[in-house]
Amino acid sequence: MRLPWGSRSLPAEAGVTLEPGERVLVHARTPDGAYVVATDRALRLPGEEPLPWYRIDRAMWDEEGLRIVATDGAERWMALPEPGRLPEAVRERVTSSILASRHVRLGNRGGVRLVARRVPGQDTAEWEFVFDPGLDPADPGLRAAAEQALEELRRNLGV
Repeated sequence: MRLPWGSRSLPAEAGVTLEPGERVLVHARTPDGAYVVATDRALRLPGEEPLPWYRIDRAMWDEEGLRIVATDGAERWMALPEPGRLPEAVRERVTSSILASRHVRLGNRGGVRLVARRVPGQDTAEWEFVFDPGLDPADPGLRAAAEQALEELRRNLGV
């Protein structure tokens, strides 16, 4: 299947070592000459370990660059003056990793987003809790309510 953004060969000066069988989808250069590379498995940012698609909560793009928020809350920002097709590739890959996403109210103070993600090589989905701002994920009462909501959602979805 040909991907909509086309496959691009990665220049040797990019200095990116791919895993066996990993394919480059698209890449873009940063102002300092480093490369941001989207592969079929992960987003590769300069000087960092590959970030698997299922570990990216969201990606935002504007005229200045790309901001990535990982599922652990860590944020990364890369200036990309000529992004090419990288934003489309990132959006498609992150979106395709999500099997289900539902927001559930946990009382009057807010709620939690329950997200199931597809993990390559695993038969079962990986679930995560994304609590609304201002809620403490370590609060045992909130955690128990979120766990109960997850069990109900899993029963309803048959997952």
